[in-house]
Amino acid sequence: MYARISEDREGAGLGVERQLEDQCVLFGQLGLRLAGVYADNDLSAFTGKPRPDYLAMLADLDAGRARVVTAWHTDRLHRTPKELETYIDLAERRGVVTHSVKAGPLDLATPSGRAVARTLCAWARFESEHKGERVRAARRQAAEQGRWAGGCRPFGFEPDGTTLRPGEAAAIAAASEAIVAGASLRSVVRELNEAGHRTAWDKEWIPVAVRDMLRRPRNAGLTRYGTETFPAAWPAIVPEATWRAVVSILSDPGRRTNKTGSNRVKWLGSGLYVCGVCGQPALQVSQTGGKKHSAYRCKARDNTRPSGHVTRAALHLDDYIERIIVVRLHQPDATDLFTAPTGTDIDTTALHTEAAAIAQRLTDLSTAFAEGAITLAQLRTGTGTLRARLTEIDDTLTAAARINPLIGLAGQPSIAEIWYGTTPERADGLDIGRRRAVLATLLTVTVLPTSKGRRPNGSYFDPTGIHLEWKTH
Repeated sequence: MYARISEDREGAGLGVERQLEDQCVLFGQLGLRLAGVYADNDLSAFTGKPRPDYLAMLADLDAGRARVVTAWHTDRLHRTPKELETYIDLAERRGVVTHSVKAGPLDLATPSGRAVARTLCAWARFESEHKGERVRAARRQAAEQGRWAGGCRPFGFEPDGTTLRPGEAAAIAAASEAIVAGASLRSVVRELNEAGHRTAWDKEWIPVAVRDMLRRPRNAGLTRYGTETFPAAWPAIVPEATWRAVVSILSDPGRRTNKTGSNRVKWLGSGLYVCGVCGQPALQVSQTGGKKHSAYRCKARDNTRPSGHVTRAALHLDDYIERIIVVRLHQPDATDLFTAPTGTDIDTTALHTEAAAIAQRLTDLSTAFAEGAITLAQLRTGTGTLRARLTEIDDTLTAAARINPLIGLAGQPSIAEIWYGTTPERADGLDIGRRRAVLATLLTVTVLPTSKGRRPNGSYFDPTGIHLEWKTH
């Protein structure tokens, strides 16, 4: 017996069960003895993706373990001519007979029987292609009308897909703000799991799932079909500008690390501290000395002569800079750092309107070229200019949506406790991504050459070898 269902929205395999029940009646009528049951649930025969049980059935038939195949209908077996021809070759070679509940027997040993099978397969493929067109048209219409196309409950929403689930919606908003403020994706994943949030499938969050969830247009109250977005019927969880910034940040290949996470930034000043010799922000941490101490070394020295660049103990330098930042944020005038407007002079509504007009203009140009109204050269010139403007608009909107990483620290009684946390491992303090964002916002740290050896106070670390330039006063 073979059974297949393309889409199991109930998730219970009920369609497959009904197919097998009908085949049991057919087995009794034909007097067959059951050799095996093969069922592919929620898998399409039209897409060409491998069907595990179907392939296992072919292997057993080729091995001579059975000579009869039953199916509810022939289109449960095949919807592509290529698969059918493979099955016909096997049936001829092994003498396999095929019966279906709805279409009767298939005699693949005769030319007329094979012709019938090929005709049924051709019509099944036509039905699939036609259904695909209808589905695509329905999905586009739903997107244009701002309706939800259905499916699994989206995280942040009730099962109707339009009503917000407050706790989850708040988590999405907080995660989005954290990303644009400079937090790492892994820290957002950790916070979601530690807060007890589960995916819509009741699983723990992983980085890939969080990235996909935060990049959804529905978070900004939008629907999407292809590359186009439309206003949705449900409320936005985050402003559209913030969502676009999140998409831009999380789509940047430079943020991605390997699967083991070995490329994850672990030090405060990696790529931020400036070498006082070459003037480049090229200090990276590596192991130096016989005891393998962690130290910042100028990466540029690897490309030039080894001497003349700076090296500084990583733990001491990061601790020194963090203490300076915390002291600065405790000053009475520090509130000015938090209230500085960001992007308030940018008319984002006008930019979104212009972007929509440009998208329509690009469509009009493509139509004009297809109709022969303009030449290929005119099409290239027009689209090139318009796409360049779209890129400018996207960059401006992303910049307007970036949140000051200092927000959330203002007015707190103990900046140090928020920064460092309350445990030795700093698990409840600011994550490294947020701390680096604060550093990049506040000051430029230049590490200057110094003499070797102990200082009068017995320490090897010399604060006079660190030059600080405050970006915000």
